[in-house]
Amino acid sequence: MKAIKMNTSPNYLDAFPQAVTELNQTTTSSTAGKRILLVDDEMHILRAAEFKLKRSGYEIECVEDGQQAWEAIQEQMPDLLITDFHMPRLDGLGLCRLVREDEATRQLPIIMLTAKGFEMTSDDNLESLEIAAILAKPFSPRGLVNCVEAVLTTGSFEQPPISYLR
Repeated sequence: MKAIKMNTSPNYLDAFPQAVTELNQTTTSSTAGKRILLVDDEMHILRAAEFKLKRSGYEIECVEDGQQAWEAIQEQMPDLLITDFHMPRLDGLGLCRLVREDEATRQLPIIMLTAKGFEMTSDDNLESLEIAAILAKPFSPRGLVNCVEAVLTTGSFEQPPISYLR
C-alpha cells in the first residue's frame, strides 16, 4: 500500500481558498457565463442548489421570495429562472405570470420547484406559463443540474423533460 503524505505545515490551509476558487472557475462551454436566478424561501434548499450549480460552472443569484426575484430580473435578466412554488409575498405562479406578461422577459426559461406530494392543478394554467420543467422537493442535486443543462441546451419550452407530480 502506498503511503500518502499529508501536508501538515502551518501554511497548508492558506492554499485552501485558492483551491476552492479554482474549482469554482472550472466550467464547461455549455455553462460558461450562464446566469441563473434561484428563488426559494427554504434556506437549506437554496444553499444546496446554489452550491451544486456553482460547482457545475453557473453564475448563481439567490433570493428568498417572488417579489425579490421580480426585482432582480428587472435589474439584470438571467439565462434561467428556478423558482419555488410556495413563497411569501409573491408565489412562484405569480412570478411566472409576471415574467410571461412582460415582453422583455417573456422568453425566459423557467424551472419550478415544489414540495413533494403537492399537486398542481389545471386551474394553475401551467401550459400557458410555459414552465420548462417541474421538480419535486426533495430533488437530487445532480438531477437539478441535468434538468438545467437540458433546458438551457434545447432553447425551447417543448423539448426539456417535464416531470409532473403524481
